[in-house]
Amino acid sequence: MAQPKRKTQAAAANEAPDVVLGGAAEARDLDRVIHQPVRLALVSALAVNDELSFGDLKSLLGVSDGNLSVHARKLEDVGYVTCEKGFVGRSPRSVYSLTKEGRASLDRYVSHMEAVIGAVRQS
Repeated sequence: MAQPKRKTQAAAANEAPDVVLGGAAEARDLDRVIHQPVRLALVSALAVNDELSFGDLKSLLGVSDGNLSVHARKLEDVGYVTCEKGFVGRSPRSVYSLTKEGRASLDRYVSHMEAVIGAVRQS
């Protein structure tokens, strides 16, 4: 007997209730990749800096190597961030930059949140 398919945690996290918040702001339109706090901070930091090293991001965000690595990889996988790896002397160095897609997604996210705030203030 076949068991029903279960949604993965990632698939369930990307679903949102069908809630109208006003104007163009609907819960289902929220970019769940950027909405995660560490990823939002990472993308925001790169939005105001042309590039940042892994060490710079780690210090700025106050996260562990593993935590930063996982979140940066997620942003790379969706095309919001690029990472150039190289060496300074014998030490490895990873430098991150925001892509055009990442900038556009952040702009949409900020507009969405502004619309949400506006809807809440009007109520």
